[in-house]
Amino acid sequence: RIGYTILALIMAVFCAASLVLNVTVIVVTFKYRQLRHPINYSLVNLAIADLGVTILGGALTVETNAVGYFNLGRVGCVIEGFAVAFFGIAGLCTIAVIAVDRVFVVCKPMGTLTFTSKQALAGIAASWIWSLIWNTPPLFGWGSYELEGVMTSCAPNWYSDDPVNMSYIICYFCFCFAIPFLIIVGSYGYLMWTLRQVAKLGVAEGGTTSKAEVQVSRMVIMMILAFLICWLPYAAFAMTVVANPGMYINPIIAAVPMYLTKTS
Repeated sequence: RIGYTILALIMAVFCAASLVLNVTVIVVTFKYRQLRHPINYSLVNLAIADLGVTILGGALTVETNAVGYFNLGRVGCVIEGFAVAFFGIAGLCTIAVIAVDRVFVVCKPMGTLTFTSKQALAGIAASWIWSLIWNTPPLFGWGSYELEGVMTSCAPNWYSDDPVNMSYIICYFCFCFAIPFLIIVGSYGYLMWTLRQVAKLGVAEGGTTSKAEVQVSRMVIMMILAFLICWLPYAAFAMTVVANPGMYINPIIAAVPMYLTKTS
């Protein structure tokens, strides 16, 4: 029981930090007019997605660990599993959108690229629609949401060796993890190459590629790395389980990647 209590306390700390930081991002962005720029729309969207994971995933996990078991029933399991996956994948897709956004902004001196509110909103809408498309199938029989790890939270069913379920998990991995990850790596690889070229030319100051933009890009890169650290272990764990049906994994070890995603 003490193990559950420790998990509840750890998650409570992370949930409180996430709540404060993400609300701060949203409030500050709306309070200061100069921050209401299309390039920041995705940052606010990411904060909203993270809040969804915190409130509907992290907070519920704190409660279930506090009592030592999942006490929300089958419906509660499905709701929690769907909510965490929905907001989490929307956040991951938003990270990919942010990566593309930064390429538009930083690479403007290389051409005539512009970034408008319409484009920003389209990227945000695409993130939510994409997440909805891939997280609703378990509600209708293609895959399912089940208890996982130490049995105090729910997620897509990685453990079943049923061919239908496995087909969903493989598609889920490819379209919800691999594709956004490749977009992130490709965009930031190109962005970093561009920054190096600009630095060599000695024009990091002036034009539209200002020092401020370079600093923001570095900040976003660090944010993305932190987000991927939280999500990649979970994706890798899921695919390991799918590739090795019946493999025994200690519940505590299995819980680690899941809790990492809820601290993102």
